[in-house]
Amino acid sequence: MDQTLVTRIVEAALLAASQPLSVVQLAALFPLDEPAPEGSIDAALQALQDACAERGVELLEVASGWRFQVKADVHPWVARLWTERQTRYTRATLETLALIAYRQPITRGEIEQVRGVAVNSSIIKALEEREWIRVVGHRDVPGKPELLATTRTFLDYFGLKRLDELPPLSELRDIGELEPQLPFAPAVPAGVEIGSEMGSENISARDNETNDTNGEEMFSDPISDHHRDDANPASSEQNP
Repeated sequence: MDQTLVTRIVEAALLAASQPLSVVQLAALFPLDEPAPEGSIDAALQALQDACAERGVELLEVASGWRFQVKADVHPWVARLWTERQTRYTRATLETLALIAYRQPITRGEIEQVRGVAVNSSIIKALEEREWIRVVGHRDVPGKPELLATTRTFLDYFGLKRLDELPPLSELRDIGELEPQLPFAPAVPAGVEIGSEMGSENISARDNETNDTNGEEMFSDPISDHHRDDANPASSEQNP
């Protein structure tokens, strides 16, 4: 089997798949009696990446594997293909997600201690339903609180392979920089600021109480296909 055919097969599989595909999954496409030559799949992926240099799509490796996605510079035009209501997230929701991402594993009580306000249950539930966070264990303290951490789905959504690819907290001046295309809910009380350390004590309890209430309301609606219309959409990926 020549390299050209392997490359075409890999390209077609990535375009047809609804999820990222790993090298192992791509190798499984070839029968045992005619496997892909050693190194040919890696070579195919490299060739496809190089071929996208001047195109409107790119081939990106994320936590779950490889996928094609629309490049950021043309995304505003392509996003007009989808007319679903844009999912909006409150500051309270993004603060909670950021704390889990940067300080995992972390308990709900620890999140509340940093933010200075109780975490609305709907926020944790919504993040779990999106499969962005999950319970990975229990803290060995009285009550055995659940330990929360992010998932591969979280990494895939934000176009990351590993957690160490998250921007350093010293460079993250505002929580919205985690994902500029995840807009806040429209009514954000004035005076809410976040310093260089996520969840620093300069977040007032009053502001967060307001945001946590809004967070429950905003997540009451079905979540739209965000991969296609809001964050680095893969041409073949239709994650919720």
